[in-house]
Amino acid sequence: MNIILLGPPGAGKGTQARILMEQRDMIQLSTGDMLREARSSGTEMGKVVADVMDSGALVTDEIVIGLIREKLEGDKKGGFIFDGFPRTLAQADALEGLLSDMGETLDAVIELRVRDEALVDRIVHRATCGNCGEVYHDKTKPIPADGKCSVCGGTEFKRRADDNEESLKTRLMEYYKKTSPLLGYYHAKKKLQRVDGLAEMHVVKAAIGAILDA
Repeated sequence: MNIILLGPPGAGKGTQARILMEQRDMIQLSTGDMLREARSSGTEMGKVVADVMDSGALVTDEIVIGLIREKLEGDKKGGFIFDGFPRTLAQADALEGLLSDMGETLDAVIELRVRDEALVDRIVHRATCGNCGEVYHDKTKPIPADGKCSVCGGTEFKRRADDNEESLKTRLMEYYKKTSPLLGYYHAKKKLQRVDGLAEMHVVKAAIGAILDA
């Protein structure tokens, strides 16, 4: 099963992807992770990625599609979760062509819907464990009083430098301009499903699970 998770920054895509990886043995394909992995791999594609990134140029869609192709040619396990790709209609067309060439299908596109004002509150108060990535929130899920992650016991917590209201509004505008047209694209293809991204984590998990089970 292959799916796309859509939603603005902070909608919970990463959290739900981790759950799907653990419970359904799916593979998360995050553009950033793939680029970092390729850069240090020493492969021909990795050298291309390193050269582009070191020059300060933007990595092209063709390179990203090439990295995805490599992943699709490997162990498929329970299927793939596309996280952070596609971001544009051109990338969506390229991904559709790649999947078709490789005899794969896109089974569902799940949008985690959120309200901007609630999203701002969620993000500006969040911190993550530097070891396992567990997410905390100053109001609803504070870092434990002993300063240790409740999941792995780690003691290092991170906050993104751009997790502030001004930066978030810029990131949201970028999302709406470039990525939101994908909603109409996948709706027309009868692939789009919507989930309340602001619900409790277990409720979101159950809603996504019901979509995949159907």
